[in-house]
Amino acid sequence: MKIICQNRKAYHDYHIEDTIEAGLLLLGTEVKSLREGRANLKDSYVIIKGGEAFLLNCHISPYSHGNIMNHDPLRTRKLLLHKKQINYLAGKVNVKGYTLIPLKLYFKNSFAKLEIGLAKGKRLYEKRESMKEREVRREIEKAIKNK
Repeated sequence: MKIICQNRKAYHDYHIEDTIEAGLLLLGTEVKSLREGRANLKDSYVIIKGGEAFLLNCHISPYSHGNIMNHDPLRTRKLLLHKKQINYLAGKVNVKGYTLIPLKLYFKNSFAKLEIGLAKGKRLYEKRESMKEREVRREIEKAIKNK
């Protein structure tokens, strides 16, 4: 599994409760650009509309050796999920406070895959608590390593 990009900010801003792997419907030049590692998941999100899932605001840079047939970097991309998975996610998203956030974009068996997280937003004090916990964990690991 070759990871193309990750959304590290998602773990800071959201509680991730569940993850699902989805395929992506891509154009040829998008796949070539992904193989170069030129993608960004920052500020992207997933919506479910008409029984289908779509990835919005995911930036995949135009292919460097492409011609005028290159793609739009911020186009809406369809996600390939089973109907049962889409219904499950749609039911969860309708609950107040839940959203779908892309976590990782990677190649698995030469297919581009996207890991989607069912997330609930953190409040400011929860973000501070998680930062304190992370710092304490680092200090403990440092102390154990030095002994």
